[in-house]
Amino acid sequence: MIYRTYYLSPLGRILLAADDIGLIGVWFEGQKYFGEFPGHMNYIFEEKENHILKDALRWLDIYFSGQKPDFLPKLHLIGTDFQREVWDILLEIPYGQTVTYSEIARKIADKRGLKTMSAQAVGGAVGHNRVSVIVPCHRVIGLDGSLTGYAGGIERKIRLLNIEQPDLIRTIPKF
Repeated sequence: MIYRTYYLSPLGRILLAADDIGLIGVWFEGQKYFGEFPGHMNYIFEEKENHILKDALRWLDIYFSGQKPDFLPKLHLIGTDFQREVWDILLEIPYGQTVTYSEIARKIADKRGLKTMSAQAVGGAVGHNRVSVIVPCHRVIGLDGSLTGYAGGIERKIRLLNIEQPDLIRTIPKF
């Protein structure tokens, strides 16, 4: 069973989905890969909040009020081993800070004992993050500080970063 509900954020309506294990998706309506449920194609969907979705809604309320949530809803991140490795690193990025795709690639290369890792491969995994905002892919930027790609759109990425760092907007390079 997949449970789903909607949240009306200041950046638009968000679809949230969870199974009995954890949160499997948080998407801005209309974003790239909206509502993609890999591995859940034959499941029945129920428009109902379960305890996992209630925690996620509470997390979003805190976040969009401009505060740092002090908990993480239960997650069920569905993807390849590499994608989950990247998403786990995203969860380590502190609130109000950013990292580059290259820094994530370097961290994975070091962990695996490799000389290098593709920042583009990391970008692909970041772009397929299905738990937007809560798994903070918006905190990943280009090597030159540019705001590259965000499935929810660059304008939302800017606004999310501005929630966390009100002065950030002055330091973002113009694109």
